[in-house]
Amino acid sequence: MEVNRSKGSVLLCGSCMDARGMADEDVMDGARRSTMDELGSATLAADRVLVF
Repeated sequence: MEVNRSKGSVLLCGSCMDARGMADEDVMDGARRSTMDELGSATLAADRVLVF
């Protein structure tokens, strides 16, 4: 199943993934591990952000 069908990005918090024992191979197609620096920059640059 593909997560993203639009032009957006699905970035995952690497620290959150580590805390839950998740590896890069555990995420769905279209999503990827990110860093706090990248997430911060993407949040500032974005028109909309979805967090859950």
